[in-house]
Amino acid sequence: MHHIMRKGVITAGLLSSALAMPAWAAKDAVIAVASTFTTMDPYDANDTLSQSVAKAFYQGLFGFDKDMKLQNVLAESYQASSDGLTYTIKLRSGVKFQDGTDFNAEAVKANIDRASNPDNHLKRYNLFKYVASTEAVDPTTVKITLKQPFSAFINNLAHPAAVMISPTALKKYGKDIGFHPVGTGPYEFETWNQTDFVKVKKWDGYWKKGYPKLDSITFRPVVDNNTRAAMLQTGEATFAFPVPFEQAKLLKGNSKLDVVTTPSIMQRYISLNVTQKPFDNPKVREALEYAINREALVKVAFAGYATPATGIVPPAIDFAQTYPAIKYDPAKARELLKEAGFPNGFETTLWSSHNHSTAQKVLQFTQQQLAQVGVKVKVTAMDAGQRAAEVESKGQKESGVRMFYTGWSASTGEADWALTPLFATTSWPPAIFNTAFYSNPQVDKDLGDALKTTDRDQKAKLYKDAQDRIWNDHPWIPLVVEQLLSANNKNLTGFYVMPDTSFNFDEADLK
Repeated sequence: MHHIMRKGVITAGLLSSALAMPAWAAKDAVIAVASTFTTMDPYDANDTLSQSVAKAFYQGLFGFDKDMKLQNVLAESYQASSDGLTYTIKLRSGVKFQDGTDFNAEAVKANIDRASNPDNHLKRYNLFKYVASTEAVDPTTVKITLKQPFSAFINNLAHPAAVMISPTALKKYGKDIGFHPVGTGPYEFETWNQTDFVKVKKWDGYWKKGYPKLDSITFRPVVDNNTRAAMLQTGEATFAFPVPFEQAKLLKGNSKLDVVTTPSIMQRYISLNVTQKPFDNPKVREALEYAINREALVKVAFAGYATPATGIVPPAIDFAQTYPAIKYDPAKARELLKEAGFPNGFETTLWSSHNHSTAQKVLQFTQQQLAQVGVKVKVTAMDAGQRAAEVESKGQKESGVRMFYTGWSASTGEADWALTPLFATTSWPPAIFNTAFYSNPQVDKDLGDALKTTDRDQKAKLYKDAQDRIWNDHPWIPLVVEQLLSANNKNLTGFYVMPDTSFNFDEADLK
């Protein structure tokens, strides 16, 4: 039933190979996504999308199901020692990498050793920095010893970055592994045309019998929201995410398509660089929180598919705290600005970490709202390259970041990864993503102590204290928690968007 995908394909020229195939051709799914990919090495990717695509050929020891519940993947079980320092993991046997290398404890050791070595300067080093040593006890048993108790460790191993790469390929390609992925996953990497698409094809040696069900998947970056939606209508795309909220009605009217809404853990916010004037003044930061009408923002930029933020951690994350809604009160904003010594407001910049149309709407809306309280912002919507150069790689002294609109989804499903990378002093860029350059010694202590305890009540208390303090320090303007909107051809089943905005396509099939 695949001829419908051929319509209009010529525009991209990308699927020309598909045109040459016989009519009964393969089950090929085309996934239209919102931005380009940075690398096919998940350990060195800061963006969920690149890690998502890598799920085609890579798997971790653990993972999450579509509701963010922890599951075993290449691991069969694990045990943590009572002092919280040693994790003994039993591995699935009989699994091979796509280059024929055996998956075993030595392969796990090679990956964890690489990930936990700071000299490799991998972007995801922070997930593994507590690892002291990794030992292959026997082919199916690996023992990981930590420098200090870290109670979220298995969640970290389930993060989409924590995948198993063929040790043979790691040796062969070294720093270029990001262009030559070799994993244990259901699909083999076929092509990555940097501006255009990534294509993967079914791997016959996959350990899970009867899988994968698709013959190939093409992930195609389409920055323009409307084009992504149009590709579904013409059959050029089988699945699209994100779908522009304003197109939902139109797509719902097409009997060939399903439009799917899922809850997210994607928190949208504007960080304020608290080390720079005037944002070093807490009154200024608080004023800006009152200046934005979140209900209106939800309608204008998200067409209703979002909820105003109730905290700094989305409600679906373990240990999230909820606070009374920040009301829209421009008069109060102006009053606080006056008290802070800015009766006529000030001028500054507002950057965005993405340049798709939803981000642009948020920028425009925020610009208008802030102008009403005398704050004039010059806006820039960045692409991945600009973001890496201007935001991710610059330290506090040279950083030009002031107000920064972005989002974060904690792909480990718990509070440590929702808080530490964004608020710990050690997470200032270029280390991680604390773009507010926020620093509070008690918050640092709470976050550290929470990882040392395996007592749930104690943990909850520490995470509440940290969130209370951050909430009252106002390093951010918390905006909304998104709902995720995807759409797909009804012939495609088993392809989901997960709450962390990554994909789950283990069961994907086309009829």
